[in-house]
Amino acid sequence: MLNVLVISNDADRICASYRSGGFMLSPEDKSGGAPQDAERQAFEKYDIAFLDLDVSGWQDKLNELRQQMPVVAFSAPDIKKAVEAMRIGAGDYMEKPLTVNALTEVIGRHKKKILNHKYGFDEITGMSAPMQEVFGLIKRAAASESNVLITGESGTGKELLARAIHRWSPRSERAFMSINCSAIPDTLLESELFGFEKGAFTGANYTKKGLIELAHGGTVFFDEIGDVSPMFQIKVLRVLQEGEIMRVGGMRQIKVDTRVIAATNKDLRFASNRGLFREDLFYRLNVINIHLPPLRERMNDVPLLAMHFVRKHSPKRKDMVVKGIAPDTMKVLMGHTYPGNVRELENIIERAISFTNSPELLPADLPPSMLDTVPKEIAATPKLKDAVTALERDTIIAALKESGGNISRAAVTLGVYRQHLQRKLRSLKISI
Repeated sequence: MLNVLVISNDADRICASYRSGGFMLSPEDKSGGAPQDAERQAFEKYDIAFLDLDVSGWQDKLNELRQQMPVVAFSAPDIKKAVEAMRIGAGDYMEKPLTVNALTEVIGRHKKKILNHKYGFDEITGMSAPMQEVFGLIKRAAASESNVLITGESGTGKELLARAIHRWSPRSERAFMSINCSAIPDTLLESELFGFEKGAFTGANYTKKGLIELAHGGTVFFDEIGDVSPMFQIKVLRVLQEGEIMRVGGMRQIKVDTRVIAATNKDLRFASNRGLFREDLFYRLNVINIHLPPLRERMNDVPLLAMHFVRKHSPKRKDMVVKGIAPDTMKVLMGHTYPGNVRELENIIERAISFTNSPELLPADLPPSMLDTVPKEIAATPKLKDAVTALERDTIIAALKESGGNISRAAVTLGVYRQHLQRKLRSLKISI
């Protein structure tokens, strides 16, 4: 369910008129008196906002909202207001009166981008508390223009996260350039990043734009930024400081408007303290930090991820349909430590699909090394649906204990709405 905030003098009527199974419209809470931090916290439960430019003080409200979520501005036909709203940071603009089709199309476009499966955000899957926190950070980062540093072990999905930020940002219609920093030697550094002019060197028979210039108006993703040479660091720092580049053989600086997202599996703070990474570059990159936890710290996501990869890779088998994972197989998967993280789990599932002769993946389909680390006799386990339900029940009970039985605080910990948690308490028959 996509949660939509509507701020308008006519918000109640709009919300009452446009309810749908795919999204929920809610008027702004005007109870008043709440401090700014409380208002900002209240915004966190929304995915997108519709702001009426005919309300007073809409400029300040738009500037506040755009730091939390994408904003669609709407008003009576007014070119000046539309231009000013887009300049401040609105991601889209609509003219009144709002029609059902137009509103549904705009909301549906955002819904498709971030809620294309039940448990997750964009192409990232997870229901654990750490991942719910990551999803919230993605929304905030997407609404901002600040640089982002994504940290985490190899295989946790850092590039997927970077692409999610780009796709949900106002820059989504422009280029996303992914640069594998460790793959560019210093000898080709300038020509690859900044491009070159015709005749700049032998063999330069044409003018070529560099990767950063090609991303003008969009996003540049520096993957494995912790592995770059000192020369690479200097070149990237200049781009961040000056917002301009010069092609090899060029005679003038070229202004570039790019949003920078970097990722690393290294501790850059430690590296900068040791003199191995420029401290000024670290602080330029680390404006917004998002840490992706290793899979071993969110094992309750393994069943969801495993089934996601079954659906993703089962079409590769043309001779049979692989529909699921046997309970004994899931027991083995849950007992593995995954040093290669999500990438390793995907590799395991894809390999198992290639080898299986059953519509359900069996323990024998898994790599032999995984079977050697578990007991020969595997206790009977419930079906996947029952296992997920039991895990969900235990997680909710733990959150309630931590919050002292306070449903609101437990809902915040779990990353769900209070009403959703109350429904779960009734369906799982959990008493407080």
